[in-house]
Amino acid sequence: MTFPSIVLGVVISTLPGALFHLWKGGGPGKLLLYILLGWVGFWAGVILGTMMGLVFWTIGPLNVGMGLIGSLLFLGGGYWLSLIQAD
Repeated sequence: MTFPSIVLGVVISTLPGALFHLWKGGGPGKLLLYILLGWVGFWAGVILGTMMGLVFWTIGPLNVGMGLIGSLLFLGGGYWLSLIQAD
């Protein structure tokens, strides 16, 4: 993986987290959480998709399709877990 593809991956993976924050709202802490979940989910999706041979919507060596699916899964799971309140 080349350095420009890593930079492009970071930019692309930031977008779902920022859009999710725009949709669900919250403070700066939630924004940071959503961006981090977007990053981790994106790279997990890229790596797992490439390892399993599920490759679609590629930009150079970057498996953007599976990365976005992973990002959305992590964002949904992280949002769901953030709704839990301790008594």
